[in-house]
Amino acid sequence: MRTNLDRRHFLGLAGLGAGAAALAACGGPSTAGTTDAVDTAAIDFSGVKPAASIDFWTNHPGKSQDVEKAIIEKFHAKFPEIKVNLVTAGANYEEIAQKFQTSQAAKTGLPGLVVLSDVWWFRYYSNGSIIPIDGLVKQLDIKIDDFQKSLVDDYKYEDKQWALPYGRSTPLFYYNKDHFKAAGLPDRAPATWQEFAEWAPKLKATSGAQYAYIYPALAGYAGWTLQNNLWGWGGSWSKDWDITCDSAQSVAALQWAQDSIYKDGWAGVSSKEAADDFAAGITSSTISSTGSLLGVLKAAKFNVGVGFLPGGPEAPSGVCPTGGAGLGIPSGITKEEQLAAATFLKFMTEPENTAAFSAATGYMPTRLSADMSAVLAATPQIKTAMDQLAATRVQDNARVFLPGADQEMAKSAAKILTQQGDVQATMTELKKTLEGIYTKDVKPKLKA
Repeated sequence: MRTNLDRRHFLGLAGLGAGAAALAACGGPSTAGTTDAVDTAAIDFSGVKPAASIDFWTNHPGKSQDVEKAIIEKFHAKFPEIKVNLVTAGANYEEIAQKFQTSQAAKTGLPGLVVLSDVWWFRYYSNGSIIPIDGLVKQLDIKIDDFQKSLVDDYKYEDKQWALPYGRSTPLFYYNKDHFKAAGLPDRAPATWQEFAEWAPKLKATSGAQYAYIYPALAGYAGWTLQNNLWGWGGSWSKDWDITCDSAQSVAALQWAQDSIYKDGWAGVSSKEAADDFAAGITSSTISSTGSLLGVLKAAKFNVGVGFLPGGPEAPSGVCPTGGAGLGIPSGITKEEQLAAATFLKFMTEPENTAAFSAATGYMPTRLSADMSAVLAATPQIKTAMDQLAATRVQDNARVFLPGADQEMAKSAAKILTQQGDVQATMTELKKTLEGIYTKDVKPKLKA
């Protein structure tokens, strides 16, 4: 399945959206009937006056509606000539995508600015649904160099910038400090899953919780968080464009996960939201987004600990994917609306506002110059996520570039983890499905 595509075009693509209220199965709309990607050279904003009003479509990642409203009010005070209407366009990224596609097909009701996640932005690019913002970055003097490089580079393709980072996160290992102490365990996250397997029986015996660990809800998290397990065992969903979910290493990782539930009996699978299960004391530990952090700290009646994701037998470190949402500008609106949207985009991602967004949600600050001192004083756990950024890995192509792949991964994970299906057979079938998606929906659009 290799192509002549230069992998360097995909500069550190790594983002899923997260937050307790942000995730859902990311199957998504069809990519059929696409148009060519917009050419930067064709967009000229000289002499354009910003529109008087635009809509901002968001799903309020990390339960961010209040802070989004506050930032918009500040924007109106500074730019009274541009009105930004905050629109709840869906409960998750998939619902926004469906609404966005419907509006594009109807050629009406499009937003000025739209939230998009790691599994959406590339298909928006390939459909010609969003514009490259390089000209606007230059015209409005947006300080690209002040953004966290790995986060802003997530939205680069063909040497063009297609979005800016917004609610950005990593998964974190959450643990109940009280349970760990009662079990005589160290006050830290396990270094590897093998170490946690040694701890789990002690937790199960002493904590009173139903589980020592609970896997995140598969519908929204499987494709994202299971990369941690796959990478730790030396496996992956894919290597470049080669689908490797059925490799011996990948199968071993998922077999271990299945055994932790059915053979060893110390793990479970969340039915809806692992962070809520953890905060309720149902489990002693879990993995969830940094976007869940503030909600967990508020809801939990115990001491909450957070740490880096555990490694595995082949890769003890560097096994954490980044994630989160970006902000893009549609191609099907007027230049006046695009310029107004870019003006708001610049304001929304200013250092002061990214710090405020981080303080309200737990997401990572996207700007290097953001003053996080007050945020970290109030919520020091956020620093763990910031520190883990240096140990993150680019997500697998199969997850972030194949339309609907995340949903297929979730279905396969459900067969393995909730139905005790045969791991090898399930992964072999998934490989066939993912290769079909690649051949039909992605390969024809790749530039050699």
